[in-house]
Amino acid sequence: MAGNGEFSFSKLGTARNGLAKIQTQRKQDEICHDDSGPPVKAQTIDELHSLQKKKSAPTTPIRGTQGAFAPEERQKQQLQSISASLASLTRGTGPRVVKGDPARKPETPRGAHVAHHHFTPNISLSDSALKFTHILYNLSAGELYEQAIKYEHGSFITASGALATLSGAKTGRCPRDKRVVKDETTEDELWWGKGSPNIEMDEHTFLVNRERAVDYLNSLDKVFINDQFLNWDPAHRIKVRIVSARAYHSLFMHNMCIRPTPEEMEDFGTPDFTIYNAGQFPCNRYTHYMTSSTSIDINLARREMVILGTQYAGEMKKGLFSVMHYLMPKRQILSLHSGCNMGKDGDVALFFGLSGTGKTTLSTDHNRYLIGDDEHCWSENGVSNIEGGCYAKCIDLSRDKEPDIWNAIKFGAVLENVVFDEHTREVDYSEKSVTENTRAAYPIEYIPNAKIPCVGPHPTNVILLACDAFGVLPPVSKLNLAQTMYHFISGYTALVAGTEEGVKEPQATFSACFGAAFIMLHPTKYAAMLAEKMQKHGATGWLVNTGWSGGSYGSGNRIKLTYTRKIIDAINSGSLLTTNYTKTEVFGLEIPTEIEGVPPEILDPVNIWSDKKAYKDTLLKLAGLFKKNFEVFANYKIGKDNNLTEEILAAGPIF
Repeated sequence: MAGNGEFSFSKLGTARNGLAKIQTQRKQDEICHDDSGPPVKAQTIDELHSLQKKKSAPTTPIRGTQGAFAPEERQKQQLQSISASLASLTRGTGPRVVKGDPARKPETPRGAHVAHHHFTPNISLSDSALKFTHILYNLSAGELYEQAIKYEHGSFITASGALATLSGAKTGRCPRDKRVVKDETTEDELWWGKGSPNIEMDEHTFLVNRERAVDYLNSLDKVFINDQFLNWDPAHRIKVRIVSARAYHSLFMHNMCIRPTPEEMEDFGTPDFTIYNAGQFPCNRYTHYMTSSTSIDINLARREMVILGTQYAGEMKKGLFSVMHYLMPKRQILSLHSGCNMGKDGDVALFFGLSGTGKTTLSTDHNRYLIGDDEHCWSENGVSNIEGGCYAKCIDLSRDKEPDIWNAIKFGAVLENVVFDEHTREVDYSEKSVTENTRAAYPIEYIPNAKIPCVGPHPTNVILLACDAFGVLPPVSKLNLAQTMYHFISGYTALVAGTEEGVKEPQATFSACFGAAFIMLHPTKYAAMLAEKMQKHGATGWLVNTGWSGGSYGSGNRIKLTYTRKIIDAINSGSLLTTNYTKTEVFGLEIPTEIEGVPPEILDPVNIWSDKKAYKDTLLKLAGLFKKNFEVFANYKIGKDNNLTEEILAAGPIF
């Protein structure tokens, strides 16, 4: 290298460590220069940073507006709409709002003049009129990551790229703290009383809590606004606005609702429903109807929801699901707590099932397209997913068992209450230190076989899943319409007791419509709609037991997942409709005599119980539990002649 004249090892001297000195020698004809590129046109580091970010601009023409000031006029209308959403009940207008993060000082004056055009502070009413409320509007995942990590304690990036965060003291929903305003309309329309999830409150109390939430949000330097959609069917979608104080909540709803395109944002207008999430702030426990410092309140007349005293993001997701259970049936659309997938030939299957029944596992099939994992609508156009994302349980998650969920937990996903290694940031999904209810929320397009848009034709098969720990229900039964309604209203599964206490007795659990916590109307109304749509479009009902066989929990064995998958395949292929059937006693279920790949002896549970008397006793015990659970629904009349109610009752166990 010395020969090129750039540097050489000198023989004349040594450096202080004993090595030869290096002497640089420039060539006489050349100038030493930096040829990496032209110099940066910035005088300060702040100017350099400003060059780093490219300004966003509208990518679509503005329909129905003319002139050079259309974008500013549109922003002005948007700010007016947001201010109106945040308006207090005791003040004439909402707060002065301006887009942008208050930490980014140079941008505040630019947006402020837009707000000044419309809002005049009324100093005599409130000091809050002297300040701007900064709006962080429909931020991207990257922007929300920055906000969470910078300002929210407990937010970290994990090794997979997901954002890990904490939901505070509440790590699950609080159904006892959920209230619905009972007014002249809802008093007659909603299901109230015994067995109902709807706990009443009056409008005055709702407004007290709304004022508390809005005042808290207006007192902050900044709030996050999400304007998004529910329901992938464009003819029946709902516009929702979520106002929240945390980047975590904004990113969660960014994932869980349907994300508007820039074109759709042009015409978004006024939302159909608004959530005020002031979860960091408690409700006043001395307020009428309040039983704790937590309250989740829904006012269907005002189309508003208020959250106080809980930061658990699932309250927003399920609160909106409850609202859809009210709004959709008014349009003759059936709202469903189900998974949904579609075969390559367009055959659609709905999967209903409570926790532990295998709903997520069975609806996720690599040979079929995933329409959605949890919430759907069935309209005259077919089936559509309500949500734009998935909310998956993470406890004991593994790459081998749930590869799609594992791979979906990447940049943009939210991980709630998980534990991770401090140095490597690898998540330990078996760890329950914070809660067992660890969750991941991610956009549905993170699932490789998701069908985008998430819509499909009318369902061919309606599959009701039950994990029967009593071991007396068949692995699969074909249901007639009345039986489908009966088992849909019952919403049965069985939980196994904690083995650490030595208790072997299974516990029956019933949840009306497989989602009792979220339904608004009486269960029989949803069941009647389900039967009507199944009859009209030729869908078949099935009851699939993913639980025990040959004995109850502790003596029998859990039905192999490979057998259950063969059963689901036979249902979807249509081959199960052409086989021979026999009828069981007590429940009167039609069961197939053969299914390819499934041992024929397990298809009728009595065959593999060694103690036939114990089988009959257990069967009668479960039938009695079904009958007792159904008593709360038996007195509800459907129609003038009540024939349908009697038909449903007759489809239950007879003994």
